[in-house]
Amino acid sequence: MSYGIAVLPGDGIGPEVVAEALRVLRRVEELSGEEVAFDLESFDVGAEAWRRTGEAISDGAYGACAAADAILLGAAGLPDARHPDGREAGADVIFRLRFGLDLYAGIRPVRLYPGVPTPLRDTAGGIDYVIVRENVEGVYAGRHGGSRVEGEVAADTSIVTRAGTLRIAEAAFALAESRARAGHGRAPLVTCVDKSNVLASYAFFREVVTEVAARHPDVAFEAVYVDAAALYLVQRPATFDVVVTENMFGDILSDLGAGTVGGLGLAGSGDVGDAHGLFQAAHGSAPDIAGQGIANPLATVLSTAMMLDWLGRRHDDQAAHRASAWIDAAVATALGDGSALTGDLGGSAGTSSAGDAVLRALDTVAAAA
Repeated sequence: MSYGIAVLPGDGIGPEVVAEALRVLRRVEELSGEEVAFDLESFDVGAEAWRRTGEAISDGAYGACAAADAILLGAAGLPDARHPDGREAGADVIFRLRFGLDLYAGIRPVRLYPGVPTPLRDTAGGIDYVIVRENVEGVYAGRHGGSRVEGEVAADTSIVTRAGTLRIAEAAFALAESRARAGHGRAPLVTCVDKSNVLASYAFFREVVTEVAARHPDVAFEAVYVDAAALYLVQRPATFDVVVTENMFGDILSDLGAGTVGGLGLAGSGDVGDAHGLFQAAHGSAPDIAGQGIANPLATVLSTAMMLDWLGRRHDDQAAHRASAWIDAAVATALGDGSALTGDLGGSAGTSSAGDAVLRALDTVAAAA
C-alpha cells in the first residue's frame, strides 16, 4: 500500500534529522518489495518561513497536511523569532495542526534501550511506559485567549471538557489493552495524573477518567497528583504502563521521562486524532547545533516507526506494522552495539553515521524476519 506523507522539515536541526528518517523510509520500501511505499512531499514551514512570508504555515501547506495520510515534522521554532506578545512564531505550526486537525491525543513513549546511559541508579525493573497527553484542551486551549493588562497582569484560562476528557481517557485505556495484547510483560495499568486536590478542573478530569476506568475492568487504574507523579517517574518508573494527563502536565512529564532514558534525542511522539496523525521528535529545533552534523536523528526515526504502526492500524496493513517493528528493532540493535550512540548519548556517532547504523541494522532485522 502506498501512503502520501506531508514532510515538514522545519527549522534548526529539523531538516537534518528528517533527512535520516526519510532514508529509513526509503530503505523500508526496498526491503518490503514496495509492499509499503511512500509518496513524500515537502513543505516549508516554521520560524524561518514566518520571517520570510509572515506565515509559519501557509494555507497551502496546511491543506496538504490535511489531505495526506500522515504528517512527518522535523522541528519548528527559533528562540528569537517571536510575535509581539512574546510567543514563538514557529509554534504556530504545531498548534494550527493540532487544533485544526483535532489531533487530541499526544502519544509519548518512554523506553530505556539496552546500551543507553541513564542518570537513574536502579533500572533493574526496566522503563517502558507511554504518556497519553490531552492535546487540545487545558491551558494551551486558551493560547490566543489570554489577557495582559498594561504590562502588569497576565492571565490564561484552562479548559477541561467532558467530551475531551472522555476521548483521551478511552484512548489511554485502549492503548493499555493493546500493549497487554502485544506482550509487554505486565498487567495493564492506566495512571491518571492531575492536581485534583487543588483545582476544580483537575478534579473534574479525574472524575471523568474514573468513569471510563469502570468500563475497562481488565485494566487496573490509579490516580496520582502531578507532583507525586514527577517523583515516582524518577524513583520507580518500572511501575508505570500508560499515563493519561492534561495538556501542560503531559508536556512537562514527557520531557522528564525522556531525561531518564537518554534524553530528548530518543523521544519520539505522535499527535493523533480520529482522522489524522502527525509524528515528530519531542525535541526542539536546537539551532545551537544546527548544521554541525551532530544532532541525534533517532527520535525522528522512532517517530516514523510510530507513524507506520498508526497507518497499519488505521488501514489494517500488516506490511506497515511489520515495517514499524523492523525500525524499532533496528534502532534497538544500533543502540545496543553502540554504533548509533551520538554525543548526547555518550557516543561519537554523528547524524548521518547514526542513520547509517540504523540502515545496516534494518537490513539485518528484515533479512532475519
